[in-house]
Amino acid sequence: MSERVIEVVAGVITDKRGRILLSRRTPSQDMAGLWEFPGGKREQGESPEQALARELDEELGIAVTVGAPLITVPQAYRHKRLRLDVRGIVAWQGTPRGREGQALTWVAPDSLSRYSMPPADLPVVAALRQPDACLVTPLPGDDDAAWLRGLDVSLARGIRRVQFRMPGIEPARQQALLAAAAARCRHHQAQLLFNGPADIARPAGVGLHLSSAALRAQASRPVDTDTLLAASCHDADELQQAETLGCDFVLLGPVRETASHPGQPGIGWDAFSALRERSALPIYAIGGLGPADIPEARAHGAQGIAAIRSLWGG
Repeated sequence: MSERVIEVVAGVITDKRGRILLSRRTPSQDMAGLWEFPGGKREQGESPEQALARELDEELGIAVTVGAPLITVPQAYRHKRLRLDVRGIVAWQGTPRGREGQALTWVAPDSLSRYSMPPADLPVVAALRQPDACLVTPLPGDDDAAWLRGLDVSLARGIRRVQFRMPGIEPARQQALLAAAAARCRHHQAQLLFNGPADIARPAGVGLHLSSAALRAQASRPVDTDTLLAASCHDADELQQAETLGCDFVLLGPVRETASHPGQPGIGWDAFSALRERSALPIYAIGGLGPADIPEARAHGAQGIAAIRSLWGG
């Protein structure tokens, strides 16, 4: 595989009905027949905005106003490496048509996952459809009511993905808190995943989060495909295992030193990006991060950030 990184730009083009435009790769291209967000290679000396405007004119015959970055996905293929810089399209003029013989289709956002796409485009779908923050719950201390009030505050602030993690808590108390948390998350239409045994997650009607040790021990997916499955990863082997099991997303890190592990440096963004290249899963960066870090996380291919302290409302 070449060490040279190909810079690619793509746009999220939306019509008045909220549908998103996809383009199908032609028989002359690699990964022929797969659907992707329209765009192309960035030429030397071009800014991403200039490159995307040129590509969409050449490919679709439309003039566009390029908006803010959505996500930049580093992706390694067998024969090449690329960095896919995806921008929202604020406005466009003209009628999109496949000027290079490619098929086009308008897709409702909730139907994007039905289309077969190159690995680099899959995290883009996740960035459009899934939360950009994942709360990992702190321990409750001696006051369960205060802990539940903290969860209420987090949900009221917009948290929509929660990992319920309660190591060392007495089982009956843990299950009572899990039931109360599940009810609150359902009320806010938030996703809840239990970090622990699947036989506790199933009757609670919540998703399952695997620790890195539990991830490595699994021979097959421990829950059905209708149940959300996530995992904590620290290296390439664990990322590969998460893909093999069909995890819906993962947490990867620590990116920075954390208060719980002082003196232990994180892997840093460069190492995070290098691991991101190896997977098409939605990946949350974790470790010393907060909401203000989401743009930087997205610039390195992350779905967003996962955290305890910076996302907790208590």
